[in-house]
Amino acid sequence: MADVLKKSGVRDEASGSNVGADFYDALDEYVKELIARAEERAHDNGRKTLKSRDV
Repeated sequence: MADVLKKSGVRDEASGSNVGADFYDALDEYVKELIARAEERAHDNGRKTLKSRDV
């Protein structure tokens, strides 16, 4: 089950397509990895705040 994302938000964004149950979990894992990489980049640059440039 997706932890980070709201299913309704994903459905709204993919309004022209049906969304399979497994898509939410896969997308959620991808977003968690993206956040982890952004955190690492921010910390490497001496910041605790994540910014758009860290994505």
